[in-house]
Amino acid sequence: MAINSIQFQKGLSMSEFIVRYGREGQCEAAFIQARWPNGFCCPRCQARTASQFRRGGLLTWQCGHCPHQTSLISGTMMEHSRLPFTKWFLAIYLITQSKTNIAALTLRRQLGISWRAAWLLKHKIMEAMRQREATKPLQGDVRIDDAYLGGELTGGRAGRGSDNKVPFVAALEVHNGKPMRVRFDPVKNFSFAALKPWASIALAPDCTVTSDGLLGFEVVERLGFAHRVVIAPKGKAGTEIEPFRWLNVVLGNLKTALSGTHHAFNFRKYAGRYLAESQYRFNRRFDLAA
Repeated sequence: MAINSIQFQKGLSMSEFIVRYGREGQCEAAFIQARWPNGFCCPRCQARTASQFRRGGLLTWQCGHCPHQTSLISGTMMEHSRLPFTKWFLAIYLITQSKTNIAALTLRRQLGISWRAAWLLKHKIMEAMRQREATKPLQGDVRIDDAYLGGELTGGRAGRGSDNKVPFVAALEVHNGKPMRVRFDPVKNFSFAALKPWASIALAPDCTVTSDGLLGFEVVERLGFAHRVVIAPKGKAGTEIEPFRWLNVVLGNLKTALSGTHHAFNFRKYAGRYLAESQYRFNRRFDLAA
């Protein structure tokens, strides 16, 4: 069997990570470079001259044009956090390098912090992933399907009407028959009204959409997208036909990763973050080291 070059890529080893980011000063310097690659820029007036000092150990700038003061972490997901940069960097490394998902309890053990701190840390990182992915529409050949996150509650409504199920649109960008990028977007339901804002954000203007004929997906035609309908047979055979095979593989991997990592979480409240975490990693799988 041929070796999958994506799965067998070198990535960034733990030992290499420690060499690069094992000390607080290294992480601080990397964060400064990432935030201001062309030098400090005042967030209030965009001036580039500033004096630099430390307040409570935190690097802070005072603009030379206006009196505004900006700490290194203000306006970022690290704002108000008391954790050192080394903990943040290690958490980001563990979450992004994992093939599946990593639970807050595991982060707690790996980082040596409280469960509450680990939970907040993970959710801040997932929210940053969600915001990052939200602005990147899919292009070209796009396959879409309706999907649900969560199972049925004992004694509750069954099927798609279950109170514990969160609907989301799974969309896959395909190049030459191979999956490239994916989007998992929670929606209120699969009506025209609910899918219209999704399509406007998730799909680039020139893409061609393939769906299984779900009535709500006709909204893509109303918005001017090219739309191809392929009616899939029922059962397992419907998941293996060419237009939807890769999409169903990706969905299967997503649900396996979530159920195998998390015993329970609030689907209604946090579905977008957990879906974005898997989406973020999938879309960057070609260069794990970065």
